[in-house]
Amino acid sequence: MRTIVICSGGLDSVSLAQKIAAEQELVGLLSFDYGQRHRKELDFAAACAQRLGVPHQLIDITGVGRHLTGSALTDDIDVPDGHYAEETMKATVVPNRNAIMLAIAFGLASAQKADAVAVAVHGGDHFIYPDCRPGFIDAFQKMQDEALDGYGAVKLYAPYVDVPKAAIVADGARHGTPFGETWSCYKGGERHCGRCGTCVERREAFHLAGVEDPTEYADPDFWRAATSRFSAEEIR
Repeated sequence: MRTIVICSGGLDSVSLAQKIAAEQELVGLLSFDYGQRHRKELDFAAACAQRLGVPHQLIDITGVGRHLTGSALTDDIDVPDGHYAEETMKATVVPNRNAIMLAIAFGLASAQKADAVAVAVHGGDHFIYPDCRPGFIDAFQKMQDEALDGYGAVKLYAPYVDVPKAAIVADGARHGTPFGETWSCYKGGERHCGRCGTCVERREAFHLAGVEDPTEYADPDFWRAATSRFSAEEIR
């Protein structure tokens, strides 16, 4: 199956790219500049494409992104520290982001005669991000079946949608993902901050997966206190 991977340069999407390269025909990586707080992650996406020997397409949607206001990922709003299960983490939601990106990706995939678009949304995201839930994935596929009727079917491949991030770390390790060459932190400093939601989740995932974490964190122990108040059931 000829597959395009939406790749942000983060742990999840780079692990997915490695998986697709091993199991399918990876035809390219697709990234989006939507005016996010920092573009550091996009450099990691480009490096992933180079490493895997496939094209990297970067789509500029900053003209759209500047109107998706109110998120700590796009506006001059402090990125909250803590676990994703915290109420404050809703400040990191960018409205309809995945729907916008996927619509563009499906058009591109159809034009380039690809069979599938792969996205690394996962179970741990469901609590906070509605466009990472299985219901959204299923509904989007149905919509695209109608939108591309007569132009060739494109499948939305989301193999991690029902699993936690620890399972992605384990899968990434199986496929040789260079975890040290991925970027998750929302703050975009010299090192991962260790305190924002995605750093806490990243650090916890390596711990739960029993995989060595090569990431250098400014605050490497904050995750323990941040996760101690939430059970697996509460987070899922």
